[in-house]
Amino acid sequence: MAVNSEELVVLITGCSDGGIGYALAMAFAAEGCLVVATSRSLGSMRSLEDDSRVFLQELDVLSEESVRKAVENVLDKCGRIDVLVNNAGVHLVGPLAEIPMASIEQVFNTNVYGPLRLIQAVVPHMMSRRKGKIVNVGSVSALASGPWAGAYSASKAAVHSLSDSLRVELRTFGIKVINVAPGAITSNLGNSSSAKYNQMPEWKFFKHFEAAMRERTTISQGPRSTPAEEFAKKTVTVVLKKNPPPWFAYGRLSTILTILYYLPLCVRDWFYRIVLKS
Repeated sequence: MAVNSEELVVLITGCSDGGIGYALAMAFAAEGCLVVATSRSLGSMRSLEDDSRVFLQELDVLSEESVRKAVENVLDKCGRIDVLVNNAGVHLVGPLAEIPMASIEQVFNTNVYGPLRLIQAVVPHMMSRRKGKIVNVGSVSALASGPWAGAYSASKAAVHSLSDSLRVELRTFGIKVINVAPGAITSNLGNSSSAKYNQMPEWKFFKHFEAAMRERTTISQGPRSTPAEEFAKKTVTVVLKKNPPPWFAYGRLSTILTILYYLPLCVRDWFYRIVLKS
């Protein structure tokens, strides 16, 4: 694959059709980048093949071997990776006191260890070139974690913290780290979250909150949610800046959750108690 020296090679995880990664792939391609779109299944992103600037690559963030092979294949075909976008992630809803530990471990394995596997595979290459950008997709839900999505919010809070450390550690090598925190963005997250919730055991102590928890699986997918295409375009514009900001939050609910983050905990807890009663 011949790559123009002026083209940026962008590797994105979690690009299944209908998701944020899919929209990001299209947005980067529209800006003239050569995009390597990845997911566990090539079939889940076949429609991206219609874009000549998008190359499909199978990659499972849960597997170090899969990550290693995918990165080696990209470097072999494209010669470099200029931007790594760690987008792949899973959602999980349920009371922390009852969710099976295996489910919580899967969330952290995907949302936290997955990005770290990609980072450790790609950073040596970026260090050798003394340039590159790493974009970690967190979530505004981590700013003010509420009921029923504690495992997911905790995993995204870990991503935010890792990004802060990486930003300082990698600066001396010319590598920039950008933490992107989406708000409520239209995607396939609601469907996948609902499907996962249906696999949960019957709650012993929180059965009377069943309706609220089911609603939480799709709360980010309401009619006023920010379109994924809009979010992707804004994000790509920020990432492609010569000196991108270390933090970028965008989308519905991002403002209210940012405000809650800075308010005293007693006010935040009062807010969520009101929500629980509604």
